[in-house]
Amino acid sequence: MLAYIVRRLLLVIPTLFGIMVLNFVIVQAAPGGPVQQIIAQLQGTAVEATARVGGEAGSEVGGGSQSTAPSEGGSAYRGAQGLDPEFIADLEKEFGFDKPMHERFFLMMGNYLTFDFGESFFKDQKVVDLVIDRMPVSISLGLWTTLLVYLVSIPLGIAKAVRDGSRFDVWTSGIVIAGSAIPSFLFAILLIILFAGGRYLDWFPLRGLHSNEFLGFSFLDCVTAPACIVDYFRHLALPLTALLIGSFAGMTMLTKNSFIDQINQQYVVTARSKGLTERRVLYGHVFRNGMLIVIAGFPGAFASILFTGALLIEIIFSLNGLGLLGFEAAIGRDYPVMFGTLYFFALMGLMLNIIGDLTYMLVDPRIDFERQGG
Repeated sequence: MLAYIVRRLLLVIPTLFGIMVLNFVIVQAAPGGPVQQIIAQLQGTAVEATARVGGEAGSEVGGGSQSTAPSEGGSAYRGAQGLDPEFIADLEKEFGFDKPMHERFFLMMGNYLTFDFGESFFKDQKVVDLVIDRMPVSISLGLWTTLLVYLVSIPLGIAKAVRDGSRFDVWTSGIVIAGSAIPSFLFAILLIILFAGGRYLDWFPLRGLHSNEFLGFSFLDCVTAPACIVDYFRHLALPLTALLIGSFAGMTMLTKNSFIDQINQQYVVTARSKGLTERRVLYGHVFRNGMLIVIAGFPGAFASILFTGALLIEIIFSLNGLGLLGFEAAIGRDYPVMFGTLYFFALMGLMLNIIGDLTYMLVDPRIDFERQGG
């Protein structure tokens, strides 16, 4: 197993490098980088200023007052005539665009090896600090959503497998599929209308993870303060409900199909022929094999919900999480935030895949990584 882990860790290096190269080339080739956005903002300000000056001059002429033209030595508003090329060159140098693309990439990757992700172009903060500030929100949503999905989907999937084709199986399949067909953001809006003061009831808050009186509390403070814990779950109730409504179907059907496949195996027939009860057969023999694929999918499911699954929910409920941070960085072309978070999340995702593979051994020690050769 040690050799398998070493091989997988070594494979992380070229995989991560390929991910960064591909995304770097695509983003750099896309129009509208940070320099272009600043130039557009400056030119837009210049147009507004020119229009405002022109309007004032027109009103003075209309009022009968005389206006004097600027002298030759005077300086008119230069933004109306375009930006100074030297200013643009200085702007490109400040953002690092005075270097070739390949040089910028290797310089960036060299910094990332020491986990130096630089500073945001527009937020005046280090990328690491931004991620740390947003991480509690995303971890809360991802962890609780994944745990609740597993706690409901696994027992439900086992019950459906045992009662395959029954009325219970048909009705529950219809319910979970109908739930998966409802977009989470639409359900979130419905929850706000019903329970968050939108129209009917005002039971739950809308913003953040804590009310104002608990904003300065740390995690340890909340552990020892029941009121803080209650406030925390009141803020999470609606976002978690919106995320959960469409998350049960995939895991439920995966569990059901995995157990059905195991129930039809020959070793189950042999166990039944020995006089074992159905409960002993199910939980003593089928459960261990049927849960392999389900447990192995936990790291991937958590990573999916943590990094990508809650973007619209974070926007609707004003939760400053990692999804919203990535969206803002992509819209604003904040390259340090984009590539820094991409590197961190890609590395974490690759490590979670390795952990997912190793969970097979925890469920079934008979699996031999050395014999399989990775």
